[in-house]
Amino acid sequence: MRITLASALLAVLAGLLSAAEEGRTNAPVEAASAAAPVSDPAQLAKPNALGEKILGGAPIDSNTYVVGAEDVLAISVWHEPELTRLVTVRPDGKITLPLVNELPAAGLTAAQLSESIAQALLKYMNAPEVNVSVQQVNSKKYYIQGEVLKPGSYPLVVPTTVMEGLANAGGFKDFANTKKIAILRGSERLKFNYKEVRNGKRLEQNILLQPGDQIIVP
Repeated sequence: MRITLASALLAVLAGLLSAAEEGRTNAPVEAASAAAPVSDPAQLAKPNALGEKILGGAPIDSNTYVVGAEDVLAISVWHEPELTRLVTVRPDGKITLPLVNELPAAGLTAAQLSESIAQALLKYMNAPEVNVSVQQVNSKKYYIQGEVLKPGSYPLVVPTTVMEGLANAGGFKDFANTKKIAILRGSERLKFNYKEVRNGKRLEQNILLQPGDQIIVP
């Protein structure tokens, strides 16, 4: 009887020890899994006006973004479907609409252009309600060339650093020389060492991009 009882107690203790050991083994894995943040720039990026995920991008603010030539605008007039349409800003900075004909658009924010169109329509209707939104940014771009996965042009809608611009290009090719990246800005040639900036060194290289900048990755 004593042997049977002792065996039963030993079995219970062994079971408890095994369960405790299993809990210690699985707990760090579960905690690590729960705490692991999303670090993929493509997942963290917010969509721009085109629905594309652009690092450093954000929905265009109609109160701050300044319209330029070749931008595509969506113009809607409440209860006036014939005036609601997509228009492209011409190279001379103007747009054409029924009733009002030509209006300057370049140099204005979308909110200011809404007010300008509404004022022009007052000759033909009472209290017109006009909304203008930027659907596609073509006037402000930067360019990435060379040993990247997605070379090309990118809209410059909000302040964007060189590091953010490079992230939009999808990463480097195998033989890219990331220590000798150059930014061409007019007649200037600015140097950028990706490895230094990534490691927190000489962060002054990580400048804000300007329209027309070309990033060259050799």
